[in-house]
Amino acid sequence: MQRRQSSRTPKQPLDVRQKSQTDLSAWRKRGRTDSEKSLQNHQSANDQEHDSQEGSLEQALSYFEKVQDRVALKKSNVLQKHLDAVESTALKQGLPPEGFEILLSVVLSGKFADTVNTRLLKSLIPASVIPENSVVTAVSWLCVSKCSGNIQLLFLKWLITVFDFIDHKEQLHALYGFFFSFLQDEKMCPYICHLLYLLTRRENVKPFRIRRLLELQAKMGMQSHLQALLSLYKLFCPEQVTITLPAKMKTYFKNSEGPWKAAITAVRQRNQGTSPLSQAVFLGTSQPQSRKRKWNVQLVIPASSANTNNLEEDREKNCVYLYSTNESFPVEQLQTFPQLLQNIYRLEFPSQMGSVLTNPLLLHYMNCVKDESIYLRLYYWMGQMLQEECPWCVVDNPYEEEFKSFLEAVFKAECFLQEGFSACEEFLYKTLPLWDGVCCRSELLRLVSWIPLSSSSDIKSHLYDPLAQLFFTSSIYFKCSVLETLKELLQNWLNCNVIQVDSEFSSLNTTLSGLVNVVAELVHFVGWISTVALRLENNSTFLLHFILGFYETVCDMYLKYNLPLLVMPPAGVFYPALLSMDSVNLNQLCYIMYRYRANLVAAKENELSKKKILQFKFSNQTYQEYNQYIIAMVGCLWTSSAFQKDINPQGLCMDDKLLNKTAVKEVKTSFNIVYHPAMMGYSVEFLQQVCPDDTTFNFKLIKGKKWDWYLEYLYTQGLKGLKVFIESSISRVSQASRRKA
Repeated sequence: MQRRQSSRTPKQPLDVRQKSQTDLSAWRKRGRTDSEKSLQNHQSANDQEHDSQEGSLEQALSYFEKVQDRVALKKSNVLQKHLDAVESTALKQGLPPEGFEILLSVVLSGKFADTVNTRLLKSLIPASVIPENSVVTAVSWLCVSKCSGNIQLLFLKWLITVFDFIDHKEQLHALYGFFFSFLQDEKMCPYICHLLYLLTRRENVKPFRIRRLLELQAKMGMQSHLQALLSLYKLFCPEQVTITLPAKMKTYFKNSEGPWKAAITAVRQRNQGTSPLSQAVFLGTSQPQSRKRKWNVQLVIPASSANTNNLEEDREKNCVYLYSTNESFPVEQLQTFPQLLQNIYRLEFPSQMGSVLTNPLLLHYMNCVKDESIYLRLYYWMGQMLQEECPWCVVDNPYEEEFKSFLEAVFKAECFLQEGFSACEEFLYKTLPLWDGVCCRSELLRLVSWIPLSSSSDIKSHLYDPLAQLFFTSSIYFKCSVLETLKELLQNWLNCNVIQVDSEFSSLNTTLSGLVNVVAELVHFVGWISTVALRLENNSTFLLHFILGFYETVCDMYLKYNLPLLVMPPAGVFYPALLSMDSVNLNQLCYIMYRYRANLVAAKENELSKKKILQFKFSNQTYQEYNQYIIAMVGCLWTSSAFQKDINPQGLCMDDKLLNKTAVKEVKTSFNIVYHPAMMGYSVEFLQQVCPDDTTFNFKLIKGKKWDWYLEYLYTQGLKGLKVFIESSISRVSQASRRKA
């Protein structure tokens, strides 16, 4: 291997007294110029301290590049001074790109003891990008094995952690075989697998590599890191990897972030307002992120930012060339939708899967090209991210706001793709029992609304039971948020699984049966918690509005979503809505019952005409429940006979003796459309318009023609639900409306 020539040929060995001095000065000036623009009240004392630190860093880099002989830390004050300078600068503002090649060469060449090398490696915190040449040079030092095994392991951990800060990766991809050869080392194997997982492309999958991985698995057993690499290989070449692998793993690789993650976060927060590098370096995000939080990437990834000038100057030429070549298309050059269409089958997906979440073009790619390797990478990365950053699962996690932004980005990506991520589903099932219902509430509930539809029996114990515990013990506002979330979950399930009732689908009854069962379980769960919640909250009209909003979706599942299922609301929801003091809720209930009627009538017609094609029929119990509710509603609102004719076991039927004891005058008409508590305001306003001289508000006057006028008046007040219910369920009004039409 051309160990140093390949990495240094494009740019000559760094002369710290001249070139490094100039580069570092330019880096300092860029930071200072932008700092003056963004922070006008920056203190001069801080400027002097900043200059002093950079001057010390330049001297330290010059010292480390020149040093030849092995120096003991305890016996050299100069070494201690320069080591302190590197550590101080790295932790406060990060190291510039020009410093990495020098420090990596020093660390891996074995010039110093492991104590010094460890401190230097832990100080390699990027302020911007990391030059690929410096990494290749460092890798070349592994060939001569001058550093200890512990330093090699620490270097690999660092390389995995900062992988997405490396400006280019073509030379690293060329070293794929070199990295693969290190798999035989048992200590390095997990980290080499992790690195290979990030680097693997389809062309890297070779039969001899598959055989080697299988040999290692036979020797070491079922190791998660080997399974991860084999899973990726199998996705690329399923015909070559014939063994059965677990479909999902909770954790493929151990956390290798070491001390760098927190340091990168701190540096990023400091540089955010004081340096122009914060946007170009930290992958285009405008919020403080830790290294793994690459979900907020606008895909201004380092390679793209490094080539910006060339791309702008040669855009037309490059476009023609890139569209005509058979080579892979670098994702950092993907700028427009036409580019995506012309290069969709040779697009090279980024190693940092988090960058996909906020890039619409890459999300379009995921929708169009069903590449399982992408989903596998995203599943691994997202699962790790959610597990390690969850504020209520990690003690003293200071990044709650950051985690909220991450969950928001995941939710937007799910909305774009119109499907939930399996990693989010597993995260929710695992952490909901530990959630307090407060931390990241809106963001977490949004993720719940995109839980993928499955027939898993675990959904009750992992989702419904934890939600119910929080639901019953939380405020009314939390209850309403949960109901809205479950409504969106139901809509997403129905939208993603619309059933076309046709003969060609007759063979799918098993799948359809599973869908019906899962949806029915959700609807029954919401009915149960709604009934209990209304009792706890004294039949709150605010809460009732959200409950009825859920049933607006349920009542139309057959006609709107072609799902052969209708579930009536429980009596504990229906009767509080029928007797509600709020006209909005009453109007909403009328509309829901109208849509139930339309769906049931359509279902009955389809049963008669397509009995052989669709094997699903609504049970007689559904029709009976609907008829009982209709009798109660018509008896209340129209015929004033609800107390006598309501046949529901939990209904309004009462004995006349009991009604007489209430001492209410005209008790039978207490809930018709004139006397109903929700309609009383409309009755008063109508009488004021019809009989302006009558100040007694005699509601008995609303009869005959005035009753019909009153109906027309109600319709003009926006009570469309009441209108369609009366016209569909009251025969006299229905016939009159048909004659008028």
